[in-house]
Amino acid sequence: MRQYDDPVEVRRGEAEDPDQFLWRGRLWKVRAVVAHWVETGPWWQGATDGEQSRTPTDLVAERELWRVEAGRGIQGGRQQAGDQQSYGVFDLSFDWSDGRWQLVGCLD
Repeated sequence: MRQYDDPVEVRRGEAEDPDQFLWRGRLWKVRAVVAHWVETGPWWQGATDGEQSRTPTDLVAERELWRVEAGRGIQGGRQQAGDQQSYGVFDLSFDWSDGRWQLVGCLD
């Protein structure tokens, strides 16, 4: 699994899970949700000397993750010449503290 920290735009489906996402100028259509989980902030990491202590919000910060199987969508309403249909497994993260989506991993 390759690790990323790329911002993505996500459109949610009726069940509030990711339905489509835009990554690096390409539209990906989610075909299946493989897994879904929630991670909390690193509560076990205390402040070291010289650092300010963590706020209670940092300690309870959560992000929601989805591992999805997705295929490349049609770009601009039509298929590009020579653009093969591709599929992949992606990890998408939604950070509740700032409302931001990120692509955090991709299985090649």
